[in-house]
Amino acid sequence: MRYRQLTTGTLALGVILLIDVLRVWLPGIITIFGQAASTPAELMGAFALGWFVLALGAPAVVRRVGARPVLVVAAVALAAARLALTAAPGGRTQLWLATAGLLAGLVWLVGVAADTDRPVPGLALGFAVNAALHAVWDTVDVVWWGTWVAWLFSSVAVLLFLLGTAQPVARAGDGGARAWLLAGPALLLAGMVALSPALARTGMSYLFAGDGVAGSPLFGLAPVPVAVAAFLFTASTRPPRGWGRAYGPVALLVGALLFASDRGDLLVPAVLLAAVGLGACLALTDDANRPNETAETEPTGAGSGTTSDVTSATAARRGYAVAIGMLVFALGAVGYYSAYDLGYPNAAVPVVVAGLVAVVAFTAQPVVQWLPGPFPPLRAAAAVTALALLAPVVADEVPVASNRDGPPERLTVVAYNIRMGFGLDGRFDLTGLTEVVERQRPDVVLLSEVDRAWLLNGGHDTLDVMADRLGMPYVFAPAADPVWGDAVLSRWPMDDARSLPLPAVGAPTGAQALGVTLDLSDGVRTAVVSTHLQPPPGQGPVVQARAVADFAIRYAAGRPLVVAGDMNTEPGDEAFEQFTAAGLVDALAAVRPLATSPADDPREQIDHIFVSAGLTPSDPVAPRSTASDHLPVAVTVTLPPR
Repeated sequence: MRYRQLTTGTLALGVILLIDVLRVWLPGIITIFGQAASTPAELMGAFALGWFVLALGAPAVVRRVGARPVLVVAAVALAAARLALTAAPGGRTQLWLATAGLLAGLVWLVGVAADTDRPVPGLALGFAVNAALHAVWDTVDVVWWGTWVAWLFSSVAVLLFLLGTAQPVARAGDGGARAWLLAGPALLLAGMVALSPALARTGMSYLFAGDGVAGSPLFGLAPVPVAVAAFLFTASTRPPRGWGRAYGPVALLVGALLFASDRGDLLVPAVLLAAVGLGACLALTDDANRPNETAETEPTGAGSGTTSDVTSATAARRGYAVAIGMLVFALGAVGYYSAYDLGYPNAAVPVVVAGLVAVVAFTAQPVVQWLPGPFPPLRAAAAVTALALLAPVVADEVPVASNRDGPPERLTVVAYNIRMGFGLDGRFDLTGLTEVVERQRPDVVLLSEVDRAWLLNGGHDTLDVMADRLGMPYVFAPAADPVWGDAVLSRWPMDDARSLPLPAVGAPTGAQALGVTLDLSDGVRTAVVSTHLQPPPGQGPVVQARAVADFAIRYAAGRPLVVAGDMNTEPGDEAFEQFTAAGLVDALAAVRPLATSPADDPREQIDHIFVSAGLTPSDPVAPRSTASDHLPVAVTVTLPPR
């Protein structure tokens, strides 16, 4: 038994390290290798897919050299890359370290597959523990912390992984190829839907606001322990017999369809159903009906290649299965997120991948004699769930806005395109973002390019973490999909939130205008509109600018009004003049030209703040920072006398 536990635990640790590397590597494709919306998506996709295609050669290497040498060398390389990434160096060094770690992780998986005929317990445990830790860390992985705690945790994880790899392994039987094939698709669905803490909290935030917008939720991470428990328990227990086996595939497909519907209020049930379904599908592929008593008790030597009772062809078959499965992961991730640059429908991607998992699982040979897993299902699920239960207590904070003594005379407004939280060096830099905002001592902050759960960006809830650090509640409105859009944070209570989808006019990425009303006490109210205009290729956002201006004027209904965001238009352009023609005043006019992009060498004036005629702007500024590819813009506005 101890060899099975060791194999399972080491596989789980390796999966956790590989996911950590992926959460650095995936954003690096669009922030370091290329630039979203400027570097061709096809080029970035080819770069991403190339490494997964290269890993298809690993089974041939295993067959020639033997699984054990390949596994050990790849494990050392994966561990070294993961530990080096804890320094988060940024730039191309970070990209190539993450790339080396990714390739090493893929080769390591192939090596493990050659010697492991029952991967489901290890894969499921790795997915579940990673999700629980991701939630406890408030969706910001330790690789980005840069503190001694991050180094301590990373070092311990790497050391345990290497020690487990160095130990003898149990002899493998001839099964497991079907389960290894699902490793990649399951990783994609877990990261996108089933075990995504950021998606769960985003779904809760929609339930707290309604009307298509999201607000700061109470215990937003509460669904995560439920999803983790359901996933791990269903993955580690015997599936039902007969047609009862269909419950997992059906639940997974329904969860994927709810996720693909692009409705924020359906995200929580999507997460829970996908978690149940994904775990049950993995259980269906677990070759527990082929017990091998020798495999349970007799280890192979640490220096052996493939085991004596399994042919090299069987080992290669498992190796090719996991390599192909990881290629499916890459195709699904690249295919889904490239749509936001290329403009094709992407809702089918998670549904197709879920369908693939469902078919492979349901057509698996039914269990005849259930072989108990290396860890008792109830105890394992309870232990990981207990870890996940810390998240709503440790990581969930709910900033509260409250009226001060009397209405203020002035409001300081900051507008910032935060590039999903990634700085010019490709580092996830929430500290840099919050510091430059806090220096302005803002009363209201308008954010563009807010990402709340995209797997491509690391699965962070950028908005909620920023709101916690600034101590300001938020209202969020979706643009491209329910987890990507614009937000308003305020020290004053907000109500009457409304979102207007803007006409796409040929632009691949969606856009919207979010209106909120600040309650400044004593009946004093001010309207604020946050937007991010997305012009069609080679054109200005004239149609969208007109729509935002009209919406803002109607929404304000005569109250003081602030409109701000990344407008992607410069003073004097036709789109810019849509705002001035509506009677709005350029609040940054006194310091023009005020370039805001790119942040390291600003040349374009595309981030703006407009105010209604009754507001008096002063102290406009674009403070320097490379925490995003844009500079923030800030202004203090004096309210009309009462």
